[in-house]
Amino acid sequence: MLPLRKIVDEKDARACLLSVARSGETRRAWAKRHRVDGRSLHAWDRNLSRRASSAPSRKEPRLVELVRTSRTPRSPQRYLVHFGEGSVEVGDDFDDQTLRRLLEVLRAC
Repeated sequence: MLPLRKIVDEKDARACLLSVARSGETRRAWAKRHRVDGRSLHAWDRNLSRRASSAPSRKEPRLVELVRTSRTPRSPQRYLVHFGEGSVEVGDDFDDQTLRRLLEVLRAC
């Protein structure tokens, strides 16, 4: 199944919204039939509606669509801390108080 197409800019959004209005369909039905991302179409519709109703003296809002990337999360890092003849392995999420207690135990050995 092909991914849904995002609305790329204001010109694209206006053309799609005009096509929706002329079709007589709901935005959802039109978007599904044309393989357009309905959330993207809705966001552009809201943004353009707000822009049209805003006072002319105010700075015009800009639509910035945030799209989640599919980057692979980095693997957690591990650190080996040597202390005298002993060592302790900790991860990125270590607690410094816990590390101090562990080093005290190693020192006592």
